[in-house]
Amino acid sequence: MTLTYTPLSTRNLDKDAGLLRPVCILPDRVKLDNPALDVMTDFRRLSAFIATPGDTIKQAEERMLRRKVRLLFVMDSGDRVAGLVTSTDIHGEKPMQVVQSRGILRAEVLVADIMTPVDRLEAVDFEDLSRASVGNVLETLKARGRQHALVIENVNGQKMVRGLLSLSQLSKQLGVNIEANEVASTFTEIERHLRHA
Repeated sequence: MTLTYTPLSTRNLDKDAGLLRPVCILPDRVKLDNPALDVMTDFRRLSAFIATPGDTIKQAEERMLRRKVRLLFVMDSGDRVAGLVTSTDIHGEKPMQVVQSRGILRAEVLVADIMTPVDRLEAVDFEDLSRASVGNVLETLKARGRQHALVIENVNGQKMVRGLLSLSQLSKQLGVNIEANEVASTFTEIERHLRHA
């Protein structure tokens, strides 16, 4: 039996046509008792931006600027998470330490030289997060002294990064304007603001 197929109708694309992209819309403002998922960047709804270990830090920085992010996932050749690189890593002391210890130019410093490797990354389980509040997220980041925490989910028996918790995103949603790079002072500012709110 031979099946016959008819072509679909087509039309010219309008000049004002846009492109649909994944969207992760988080509430503008949250309180400590809001669900924790209200502050998680969900990679089922928004693409994560990546770098490779062999990228130069200049390439990584340019990608961050283009995408308006401060963190890139570093993926290895097997498409596994090898680590994270942040704008703080790029602009902090790590590149100069590599330059001095290896006698190379800053332009030769690679993402692999300064990234936080996967075995040093901490993660929260998605199921735990789905039952938690924003206050729990704040306390978790504070207890760990971290700017970020990954959220992992078991997908077909494999641990996958499902999302990201970011102190800067959390601060923005709580309505606390934080400019400091120091984690401890950031938490102090948030707590001071929340006591007076």
